[in-house]
Amino acid sequence: MFSFEDYKEIIRIIQSVGTHTNYGDAIGKDKFIIMRHDVEYSVERAYELARVEQSMDFVSTYFFQWTNNSYNILSRRNLDMIKDMHERGQHIGLHFALNGMTDMMAIRKQIQKEIDILSEMFGFQITEFSIHRPSKDVLRENIKLDGILNAYQDDFFTFAEKVTSDTPVKVKYMSDANHIWRYGYPDEENITGYDKVQILTHPFAWCKEGYNNFNNYRALVQEKYVELIDSIDQECKDFGEYKDYFIEKYQR
Repeated sequence: MFSFEDYKEIIRIIQSVGTHTNYGDAIGKDKFIIMRHDVEYSVERAYELARVEQSMDFVSTYFFQWTNNSYNILSRRNLDMIKDMHERGQHIGLHFALNGMTDMMAIRKQIQKEIDILSEMFGFQITEFSIHRPSKDVLRENIKLDGILNAYQDDFFTFAEKVTSDTPVKVKYMSDANHIWRYGYPDEENITGYDKVQILTHPFAWCKEGYNNFNNYRALVQEKYVELIDSIDQECKDFGEYKDYFIEKYQR
């Protein structure tokens, strides 16, 4: 359910409908399908998923965090991957982490601040954001900023105090949060059964093999382990004599 082949099938269904678009072009449309990715833990996995999309002449929107303990979006390697995605037609946005903030005016100012910084650092304008683990208060607020689109604003998302199978929605929303599809799987019935659809994936959950939850986390931790070893080896001249030990330990 989380292999690249599974993802390609979702893309095939979307392409067969013919209403796939981005956030900016969806405004005012009676029908649309938006594919979005909130990037947690690994820029490289997002990059690999974007390559799958490219192989099918498909583009979507990738939201990256500015404050994240698992990756640095301004490292040379990650920045090169993000710029390459942008140059290949992918839309890049901010995945805004609340980090405990509750004041709505302060949240608005911080979103604008982070977008301005990322736009300058990336070298192209960021005009979209999604919110990491949004609270009901934030969803209820329906944040809108001049010239900036919120993936959760009411044009693209239907907020309800309590969601049930009978809740009427203007936009069908599906998400693979925590490696579990919530509010339905994006199969042909769910994708074609609604005029407006937003699909959210988290690229860390997807890989060529399509691991189950445990094996996916294990593979992700191993990838980050190797990444850390390589980073230390490049920075510290005295690490070389220990590198084989850590590689061997990782391979056990």
